[in-house]
Amino acid sequence: MHRTQIWRWTFFIAGQLILSLGITLTIKGPLLGIAPWDVLHVGLYRMFGLTIGTWSIMTGFFIVGSTAIYLRRWPQVGTWINMILIGLFIDFFNWMIPDIPNVIGQTAVFILGTVVMAVGLGMYVSPNIGAGPRDTLMLVLIEKTGWSVKSVRTGLEVTVALAGWLIGGPIGIGTVIIALFFGQLLQYTMPYFRELLGRLSDRPETVQIN
Repeated sequence: MHRTQIWRWTFFIAGQLILSLGITLTIKGPLLGIAPWDVLHVGLYRMFGLTIGTWSIMTGFFIVGSTAIYLRRWPQVGTWINMILIGLFIDFFNWMIPDIPNVIGQTAVFILGTVVMAVGLGMYVSPNIGAGPRDTLMLVLIEKTGWSVKSVRTGLEVTVALAGWLIGGPIGIGTVIIALFFGQLLQYTMPYFRELLGRLSDRPETVQIN
């Protein structure tokens, strides 16, 4: 396999693993609330059973179908891989990482998880193998509206968090923090990893994200 392809797939798989770890860490800090998309997944889990990872996969299928119809093109293979791996990784880390009983511990893992999520997301979308369903939706909206990453991400996070709360998902100050500020972290991690991948694969590229 060509060196560029090796690095692209390394970033893609490793980024998803890191992102899933970050998601799980925020879920382990529920006293503060959890990430907006996971408010929806946990709400569905509480209402209907199954697992949080399973609902992540199922909502992913719905989003992929909707964006495919809108764009009139089939998603990249990486989108399907991401949709399945993220759900499986979330369930794995949720099983592996123990519950944290105290507020200080939950606060620490929540903050850590938020940063880890931004790193993982920026890393796995950089090779352009195929963003996950939710991130594909974000990228489509950025392309169609011309809005910044933080504006689009914030709008999506707020909308999804409200929907999840209505069906019983846990919302707290942490949910608000992610909804309002996670997009700003992506302003740094997305271009950073694209530039890093370009250097490692000897194909530097210019990245412009408003």
